[in-house]
Amino acid sequence: MRFFPDAPRPRHGRPPTGLRAVAGATAAAAGALTVLLLMLPGGEDPTPRALSADEARRMALARFRAYEASPAEVRVRLPPTGEETGTVTVRAVVDHRARRAVGACEMKDGAHTSRVLLSWDPDGVAEVRPRAPATAGGRGTGAQENRTPAPAPEVVTTAAQAVRRARVLEPGRWTRRPYSTSPLDRALRLVLSVASDHPGDARRLARSGPLWLREEKLDGHGYGVFSGPRPTASPADTSPLTYWIDAEGGLRRVTARVTPGHYATVDFVAARVPAGVPGTPWEKTPRKKK
Repeated sequence: MRFFPDAPRPRHGRPPTGLRAVAGATAAAAGALTVLLLMLPGGEDPTPRALSADEARRMALARFRAYEASPAEVRVRLPPTGEETGTVTVRAVVDHRARRAVGACEMKDGAHTSRVLLSWDPDGVAEVRPRAPATAGGRGTGAQENRTPAPAPEVVTTAAQAVRRARVLEPGRWTRRPYSTSPLDRALRLVLSVASDHPGDARRLARSGPLWLREEKLDGHGYGVFSGPRPTASPADTSPLTYWIDAEGGLRRVTARVTPGHYATVDFVAARVPAGVPGTPWEKTPRKKK
């Protein structure tokens, strides 16, 4: 492939051999430099573009790969939105076959931290708040000792702890509620919606307007970054969803615009975790025999 066209020959004789050699070397060096610049990071055009056929197949496979990989550990992160100033993190295990998830939710606002155990399915959310910890020491101890709180065994901070705690709780401890329009509830519903029990139709997906955005590395692994299908047929209506998908169609991250300029992030941090989602709180309390 030629990077530069041949220069027109002068009419008054050919240039000296030495000059022709210098010109050829200069053109070759310029061509090599062009190739090098294209290979360097940032050399590619960052402008979003339509998907190629291979990229459409890769994206269409991602939801099925997420289904196959469950039960999986996920981490949901929410930045402050609106008048809120705190951040929310949910560390959970999701089972896409059962369409259920259980996790530990942590809400931080300055020096204050609150936690709640969550479970959710397509119908809504259930939660268990930790009971107030008992005070250490008994009667007759000093006032300072009475003010010292004992460890709270109900507090959970990891996905594995959430699963273990949910497994032993009685169904009556859970408080159920329908989904709201809050950013947290929208993120919880997103966790359940990113998987499918069959691969998607790549051609139909490509026609719905997803875009190739860029290549990016997470934890040392390369991922293609895709915008989701457009919510309407208008080219100006951009998708609120962005996906990080590896070369085999594995889904690593999804972000969703929950309010203008604010995004919820769902990271799939571990696939096929040994501890699946327990049956509670979906199991009914067994009736006692008379």
